[in-house]
Amino acid sequence: MPWSITIGRVAGTAIRIHITFLMFLAWIGFSALQQGGADAAMRNVVFIVALFLCVLLHEFGHILTARRFGIATPDVTLLPIGGVASLERIPEKPSQELLVAIAGPAVNLVIAIVLVLVAGSALPGGATTIDNPNVSLVARLAFANIFLAVFNMIPAFPMDGGRVLHAVLAMKLGPKRALQIAARIGQGLAFVFGFVGLFGNPILVFIGIFIYIAASGEARDTVFRDTIKGLKVRDAMETRVASIPIGATIGDAVDILLATPQHEFPVVDGHGKPAGLLTRDAIIGALADRTREAPVAEIAQAPIPTLRAEQDLEKGLADLNAARSPAISVVDVDGVLVGLLTRENIAEMMLIAQARPDWSFRRET
Repeated sequence: MPWSITIGRVAGTAIRIHITFLMFLAWIGFSALQQGGADAAMRNVVFIVALFLCVLLHEFGHILTARRFGIATPDVTLLPIGGVASLERIPEKPSQELLVAIAGPAVNLVIAIVLVLVAGSALPGGATTIDNPNVSLVARLAFANIFLAVFNMIPAFPMDGGRVLHAVLAMKLGPKRALQIAARIGQGLAFVFGFVGLFGNPILVFIGIFIYIAASGEARDTVFRDTIKGLKVRDAMETRVASIPIGATIGDAVDILLATPQHEFPVVDGHGKPAGLLTRDAIIGALADRTREAPVAEIAQAPIPTLRAEQDLEKGLADLNAARSPAISVVDVDGVLVGLLTRENIAEMMLIAQARPDWSFRRET
């Protein structure tokens, strides 16, 4: 996710903090400083940091459960609205989706139980004054974790409750029908939040907008995943690809750039095998400090991953996302370039799938 800072890695998952979370933390501290002084500001900042540590543990509940089903998670990002774990794919079996979804709220409930045992009778006071820095930190955290567990079980995407609802419906109605119903319920609840929020609670309006957009996006993504199921990389790759020889100069690259509508160019060796990737931005950026005769090998991105044309497209998309590259070269059994899989043509496939869900992308071999 753009504007995120990696602060560490746990069990193969990168932990990132979005810049807006740091801004949110600063705003919390400044507001408390204005109202209650330095001591109140420190207590509020400590509470928010501890709360987001609980959110991180919530996300690792999802991550570790998904890992049991062979689903990796490259990173998790902390935002002001919570955490976002980037699962490589959604579990295919409804029972697996159900377990992954409830794992997060279950972690919050366990944390709350432990903190209640520590806080004892202080919890009721914390439950009514959670925003009061004078209340016990343990009591505030206990109630906050109970709230997180309950709030996340709201049956609307992208909340965990929405995924639980989808999984339960999928067991009875199948994934497509379940998605339609779950998405509509999520959008309906979003309108309820927004309407209630108009009467004095702007946070509910924000939550309603967020849920509506996320529910719509989830529905589109799921339709697309269903569309590409069973397809190969060759069914989605660009086949009319202009490549750049590894011995070419920046002047040659500029000529090829102007002659084609491409934004990404595979750099190939004398046997037609990919040796790097050159983007439009890299070519233009090189003009500022290099001559026309400078070799493209100096500015090409290398080494780069490649995909086999006969690979499953789902796996190819996962590799494209993991590579954090705008494109990946596609090769045949001999390693010779035959196409390019780009984020742009994947986006075009999504648009076509939305307009015509029955459209067949399969290409004849």
